[in-house]
Amino acid sequence: MKTIRLKPGKERSLLRRHPWVYDAAIAKGKADPGETVWIESDQGQWLASGAYSPTSKIRVRVWSFDQTERIDSAFFERRLRAAIDTRERLSVNSNGLRLVHGESDGLPGLIVDRYDQVLVAQFLSAGADKWKNTIADLLLQITGLDRIYERSDSGVRKLEGLEPVKAWLRGSGDTSCVIQEHDWQLSLDVEEGHKTGFYLDQRDSRQKFADAASRLKLRDMLNCYCYTGGFTVAALAGMRASGALSPETRITSLDSSAPAIARAEANLALNGLTELAQIDCQVADVNASLRQFIKEGRRFDGIVLDPPKFAPTAAHAERASRAYKDINRLAFKLLSPGGVLFTYSCSGGIGVELFHKIVASAANDAGVEAHILERLGGAPDHPMTTAFPEGEYLKGLVLMRSLMPEAQSPRETGDSQD
Repeated sequence: MKTIRLKPGKERSLLRRHPWVYDAAIAKGKADPGETVWIESDQGQWLASGAYSPTSKIRVRVWSFDQTERIDSAFFERRLRAAIDTRERLSVNSNGLRLVHGESDGLPGLIVDRYDQVLVAQFLSAGADKWKNTIADLLLQITGLDRIYERSDSGVRKLEGLEPVKAWLRGSGDTSCVIQEHDWQLSLDVEEGHKTGFYLDQRDSRQKFADAASRLKLRDMLNCYCYTGGFTVAALAGMRASGALSPETRITSLDSSAPAIARAEANLALNGLTELAQIDCQVADVNASLRQFIKEGRRFDGIVLDPPKFAPTAAHAERASRAYKDINRLAFKLLSPGGVLFTYSCSGGIGVELFHKIVASAANDAGVEAHILERLGGAPDHPMTTAFPEGEYLKGLVLMRSLMPEAQSPRETGDSQD
């Protein structure tokens, strides 16, 4: 087996069992794309085995920290079974869930989601791609299913020197699915939907928004970047189940994608919600819409801000911070006293503490006092580990605008951009 020798001192992260080796940490050694290599310290100490990627800044992704463990079909079967068995121990109230979450399951670059009877896989690293056929056969064997759709079309593939792939890997047929989530259903298309077809990581947040809408009897809600309407469906379905839904209930859902809005409307119809409340699904620019609502004097007692990834890496954090601050500032201005804001960042380059500071600064600039009711993250089938903090990409806050009288912010009085 080929060996990668590290520079002095660069073994420390591996000794902490962090699964990445960057190109700048390597003193010598090369291999073919996806080839398994041994990683050694500058003193020749064996550290780990991993998959080599000659074009990526993450030059080696670790498979194992056990020198006796062979990287073969049996290895992948053990890892896949462990990942799937872990999900069976979790309380996931849906037949749509993540079965494999990359590094957090010891399988760097591999994502596997299950949507009812269909598996969707992403092979995002040279190592995962090299073992693609073995992994596909094992997934069918372990789950008892017969269809896998490949969604290896993320931009990460290019960094690994891999071409995008979007096609049936095993089996064939219709790419549309309907999943049951909590007390509602959601339709999706694994070929065209975002990520592997849907945002499964927000499953529990949708339930929390449904609970808040029901408990507080929210009358006028706003769902920004609504995609296919998950939070909208959840709120209305939750309110219907609790008896809080009425014809006066109003919810506005915004997204820049016409196909996403069409799917949102279809999901509302699927759940029998269309005629039960005042529903407005708009193809619109969220930022411009928020400013227009402020001019119109609109107020909402429930707002969801779940924007796309503004900062894929820490290098984009400064610009992304301004974008996150601006939309949160506008949302705070639109939030009624006693109203709740569910706000999120899925940017890996924005840490938890930084996101908190951004939201706090946005509230201050809007002249608003707000209580933090809860901190949110991804659903438990999207785990992060103690050795891999980068796995905490999704973070959220639930805030309630104070009922106390608030002093007007100096910036609020002279903010011409609104």
